[in-house]
Amino acid sequence: MTLNIPDAPQRRTMTAWIAGVLTLLVAIAVVAVTPTQANAATAVELGTAESFAVLAGSTVTNTGSSVVTGDVGVSPGTAVTGFPPGTVNGTIYAGAAAAGAKADLGTAYDDAFGQPTEFNLSAAPVTPTLIPGTYAVTSGLLVTGTWTLDAQGNPDAVWVFKVPAGLTTATGSSIVLQNGAQACNVFWVTDESATLGSGSTFVGTLMALTSITVNSGATIEGRVLARNGAVTLDNNVITRPECETTTTTTGDAATGDAVTGDAATGDAATGDAATGDAATGDAAATGDAAATGDAAATGDAVGGHDCDCRKKPGKPGKPGHQDKPGEPGYEKKPGYEKKQGMHNVPEMPKVNIPH
Repeated sequence: MTLNIPDAPQRRTMTAWIAGVLTLLVAIAVVAVTPTQANAATAVELGTAESFAVLAGSTVTNTGSSVVTGDVGVSPGTAVTGFPPGTVNGTIYAGAAAAGAKADLGTAYDDAFGQPTEFNLSAAPVTPTLIPGTYAVTSGLLVTGTWTLDAQGNPDAVWVFKVPAGLTTATGSSIVLQNGAQACNVFWVTDESATLGSGSTFVGTLMALTSITVNSGATIEGRVLARNGAVTLDNNVITRPECETTTTTTGDAATGDAVTGDAATGDAATGDAATGDAATGDAAATGDAAATGDAAATGDAVGGHDCDCRKKPGKPGKPGHQDKPGEPGYEKKPGYEKKQGMHNVPEMPKVNIPH
């Protein structure tokens, strides 16, 4: 006798195995392309270098009437020249006095370069709009036109730009902040030198391994920090950034006029509106208009009739408010029924429905 054994169970087993393999491959692909929050850029801690707008290793040189808001320092060098005619709204530190800040700059530089890359940039992006994250280029970066850093409503959003082989901004180029972005949360780091073009607008803390040159008329909301070389300025405005923090109002709006002042416990709440003219005064509670005054409760406008108009006559009205005379009340007319109450409506006959 020959037995025919169907091969359907084997086909089902093979199909299930293939489906399992495909599911695993899809899962691996999804993980590979999904960014992880753990790699998000984090603000670079500057330590004692945070108070500096300009910091160099060898010299700081200025030409013209530059205005620097923040400290200026150099170490291990000691030469800071050009102030005046330049102005420093801060303190100038040289030599050993700036050594601690220079050491913290080294730590910050390593931190910035060590952050995991989230996005890759070309060598010369054209007017990009960039969301928060850590960006890297393979060799050198040229900033041209207008770059927009979009925080997407998050004031704590951070950008870190890692730039091997030098950073240059073109003449007249600009970096603008959008939707809550803050200059204090933008960091640029290059393992060579950086040059900011004439008339350009730059945003963020710039850390260079060698030197930084800021050409004529360039404006910076941030810092220029050179680890080993010089910082050279020429009729620039450099302002050290400070992060804005969200505060809770406790003045007029919260506990003053708006909440517990005139609006809440003053005129509106317990004053004229609540317990004054509106609530217990003329308008609302015991005044003329609402409670015991002329218009609403016992005054002239309503006529003083009782709420249960079917049962008893109305009362005579009282005198009106101030100069407004009242009007006499009136008696109940025969057949008058209260409109709102639906009185004297005949009852529906009861119907006995057999079960």
